[in-house]
Amino acid sequence: MEFRDLKKQYQVLKERMDKAVIEVMTDCNFISGRQVKELEEKLASYVGVKHCITCGNGTDALSMMLMAWGIGEGDAVFVPDFTFFATGEVVSFEGATPVFVDVDSDTFNMDPVSLEKAILAVKAEGKLAPKVVIPVDLFGLPADYDRINEIACRYGMKVLEDAAQGFGGVYKGRRAGSLGDAATTSFFPAKPLGCYGDGGAIFTNDDQEAEYLRSIAVHGKGSFKYDNVRIGWNSRLDTIQAAILLVKFDAFIEYELEDVNKVASWYTEVLKDKVKTPVVPEGCYSSWAQYTIQVKNEEERTALQQKLKEQGIPTMVYYPKPMHEQTAYKDLNQYIECPVTKRLCRTVFSLPFDGYKQKNDIHSICNIVEV
Repeated sequence: MEFRDLKKQYQVLKERMDKAVIEVMTDCNFISGRQVKELEEKLASYVGVKHCITCGNGTDALSMMLMAWGIGEGDAVFVPDFTFFATGEVVSFEGATPVFVDVDSDTFNMDPVSLEKAILAVKAEGKLAPKVVIPVDLFGLPADYDRINEIACRYGMKVLEDAAQGFGGVYKGRRAGSLGDAATTSFFPAKPLGCYGDGGAIFTNDDQEAEYLRSIAVHGKGSFKYDNVRIGWNSRLDTIQAAILLVKFDAFIEYELEDVNKVASWYTEVLKDKVKTPVVPEGCYSSWAQYTIQVKNEEERTALQQKLKEQGIPTMVYYPKPMHEQTAYKDLNQYIECPVTKRLCRTVFSLPFDGYKQKNDIHSICNIVEV
């Protein structure tokens, strides 16, 4: 069994996918072809923002937005302790300091109470200026943006939504990608909307930010290719990946998003009395990047994973180590404790999941999950 069946997805989309890729190769417009602009317009409209700027990957997207806001040395940026390393890494890359915040045990997303506690700790020390909050829409579920935005506003901070796992999710009538002052996403193949390589995008309603982001994505370009008005990067989504994403995006909105929610409901129906299953709060809609359960302890997790492996069923642990325990951050000041994150790192694991799984597949998996 595939953990996320991208092979099956390709077989379903093969005719349209092959045609789209061959068209790019026939036209030989591999960089900044028309498909890139078409994708940006479609994604901006879907999310409900004015601008979508595509780029090389989701990590670049985060870094570029921090650059646009002038984040650097002496600034504090608050990120969840329980997430992938890139969200903290980009802060350090810009010369700022990541401050790790605990998460909610039900949703896995940034805990607003812990966030405010961390902000107050930083302010009390007086060495760093709190500037940005980066909530992560983990496993497909948007974070608690009403509370996070209110806290950020009260302390004069911006909110950068990391929607790499949350694209397609909804929070109180608004789509992921529109929930902060700006947002980013990733098109890594296993993401809810993924390409066949790396890719990313930034969402903003600010015209000046959009102009700046488009410039730094192409070597600080000004009015034409050889007019360089600032120091920039080379971070572009290539045309083949854009063509792939256009095909996948149609499938995503036509049936995939609905199907992953159906598969999640099958899991929850069977597992809710066996283990702690994911929680989707009222007013939210998840795009289900992963289906992640919680068990009692690490020993129980190891035993269950082994039972599933013996039956040819793969599992994954997202994430086995808190951000603040990564070797790269061994010398970084930890302003607050993150006990929920520490517990989750020992007790969560993710089951095979995608919209192409059948009900009997899910029941076969669940029958092995006996604790």
